[in-house]
Amino acid sequence: MHTSPVVLRLPFLGRWIAENSPANRVPSHGTHLFGTTFAIDFIAVDERGRSAKRDWRSVLATEPPEVFVGFGAPILAPASGTVVAAIDGELDHEARRSQLTLIPYALSQARRVRKGVRAIAGNHVVIAMDSAGPFVLIAHLQRGSVSVAVGSVVKVGETIGSCGNSGNSTQPHVHVQITDSTTWPTARGRPISFERPHANGGNWLPRNGEAFTAS
Repeated sequence: MHTSPVVLRLPFLGRWIAENSPANRVPSHGTHLFGTTFAIDFIAVDERGRSAKRDWRSVLATEPPEVFVGFGAPILAPASGTVVAAIDGELDHEARRSQLTLIPYALSQARRVRKGVRAIAGNHVVIAMDSAGPFVLIAHLQRGSVSVAVGSVVKVGETIGSCGNSGNSTQPHVHVQITDSTTWPTARGRPISFERPHANGGNWLPRNGEAFTAS
């Protein structure tokens, strides 16, 4: 069993906040399904720590993804390697911060799981860091933004798409995970860490609610 974290570079620039971090609990998303054991989510925020302004829609209804800070933000390759999956046809659906809209969405979760990884990850890119892995999945990209194809060789920091709200996503964000294979029903997650975004160096794994600026 692999125990040493695979070190990645943050896949974006600007101000972001960590959610569903394996620094807080494992499995980080409450399941080992699809190799998500050590997955982490990042949400872009403004200088006040908000992913979008609050109004009546954020309390009572769904919201257009375009009003969120992160929607359309460039997403960068967190590692160098070869693209082994690139999906770009899933819709960016309405965002859901309201509890009134989150409840029926949660009740439909099982249906999305039955549809498979595309319904969960939405538009996504998978990079093989070596021919036999590990494999880095970057999920929930904006429809029409994926700029790489299967077989593309990418360098760390290269733009691969934009932040979206496709797949199993309640607001625009980026999901990152590492697995030992791309056979998703049996894929096992690998521990993950990131290069610190500041000059003091070292590697770290942000905790839930930790905000930082990547430059």
